Amino acid sequence: MEQPPDQSKRPWKFSTFVYSSSILFLLLAIFLLSFTTTDLYKTQSLRFTFTANRISSYIQFLLGFYDGTPKSKSETRNLASSTSHCVLWMAPFLSSGGYSSEAWSYILSLGQNLRNHRFRITIEHHGDLESVEFWNGLSKETKELAIEMYRTQCSPNETIVVCHSEPGAWYPPLFETLPCPPTGYGDFLSVIGRTMFETDRVNPEHVKRCNQMDHVWVPTEFHVSSFVQSGVDSSKVVKIVQPVDVDFFDPSKYEPLDLIAFGDLVLGSGMRNLGLGFVFLSVFKWEQRKGWDVLLKAYLREFSGKDNVALFLLTNPYHSDSDFGNKILDFVEALKLEEPGDGYPFVYVIDKHIAQVDLPRLYKAADAFVLPTRGEGWGRPIVEAMAMSLPVIATNWSGPTEYLTEQNGYPLMVEEMSEVNEGPFKGHQWAEPSVDKLRVLMRHVMSKPDEAKVKGNRGRDDMVKNFAPEVVAKVVADQIERIFEDKIRK
Repeated sequence: MEQPPDQSKRPWKFSTFVYSSSILFLLLAIFLLSFTTTDLYKTQSLRFTFTANRISSYIQFLLGFYDGTPKSKSETRNLASSTSHCVLWMAPFLSSGGYSSEAWSYILSLGQNLRNHRFRITIEHHGDLESVEFWNGLSKETKELAIEMYRTQCSPNETIVVCHSEPGAWYPPLFETLPCPPTGYGDFLSVIGRTMFETDRVNPEHVKRCNQMDHVWVPTEFHVSSFVQSGVDSSKVVKIVQPVDVDFFDPSKYEPLDLIAFGDLVLGSGMRNLGLGFVFLSVFKWEQRKGWDVLLKAYLREFSGKDNVALFLLTNPYHSDSDFGNKILDFVEALKLEEPGDGYPFVYVIDKHIAQVDLPRLYKAADAFVLPTRGEGWGRPIVEAMAMSLPVIATNWSGPTEYLTEQNGYPLMVEEMSEVNEGPFKGHQWAEPSVDKLRVLMRHVMSKPDEAKVKGNRGRDDMVKNFAPEVVAKVVADQIERIFEDKIRK
């Protein structure tokens, strides 16, 4: 077996020194300047809570002062006496994006289903900005588990690191973030990259970063194919699907959210006190990839005020401002659609933060979920809607092909592939879903409620059978234990 490097003789890493120094100066500023409970103070305090301890332990290890021995009972509450094996899971835990939600789904699944496995888990925020609002919206149990895992102490040379983010955040990072792995690739037992892309390929720079990893976990067969075709070593690529918390997203447990109380009316008029009628829901970041333009074209061409239908868009900015109402009005004007004699159908925008604990109630308030996306890494809102027994219309390409079928939902046909015109994936290809087919499917789901209900129930059954936390946790844990066993044999 190859001996780990002698850390006491290892050269000092300047990036580690700079990062640790910035944390110490930040803490000093918080106390000396007597910050109040402003957003800045809250964000920096949250950042310090989830970084300072870990940085300190890494510095000690680099200098040869830290031997991995627990320092107190409070730091090792979930220490299994039978093993020193540990997994450091680094992800955007304190943000609210797709990687954050996926990382939480893994951590919660493993935290609840690790009794029969021989390793511990510790977590670290990495890869995105912190959001106090998101953290405050998590359940008490989730926060307690996060803090408990964070306090777990591990020796780097007994640790597998999971870098759960886009490859630009991996060591050395291309932007300001705690790098993953924190001190480079040679200090840890093994390093896993967990990532995905929404286009037909992987950038050469990201291929290079993937090939630095010992293993690369991707969520679907679509990604296995696109990564390998792009040049990622096929021996490194492993499909690990994403779990969905079917116990949390259980329609039998919730009453519907009052959508009108949260939504702002953008289009449509009439007697809203008569009820919303049939409700379509879509959840997405405001970007071209999500196909909001395709959705509005299909919806406004297919329905009018007489149809007693409403479309709710839960959205948030993505490199843009949040003036979504005017963006929609400008888009409708540019379409040059003639307004129906009985007016436009209702379109509402929800741009307020919906706490994680209230998301099931949001889905419960809808009759169908629709997302004509141009490309998904996985499609978290889609599987959440399916777990809530909603009939789902989503593009039949990229991530959703792993779980969406004609039996459990309504796959939307791709009309053609188009080139990405801007951003980091410029020149790549993604899907252009059919506006006409979307019109047909939305009308069909509304007109055939019994059929839609059957498909919605089948969708939940498939989520429970194939993507429940205990199912995916076993797959992940088995993969991790296999890596430990391989390292021990060597």
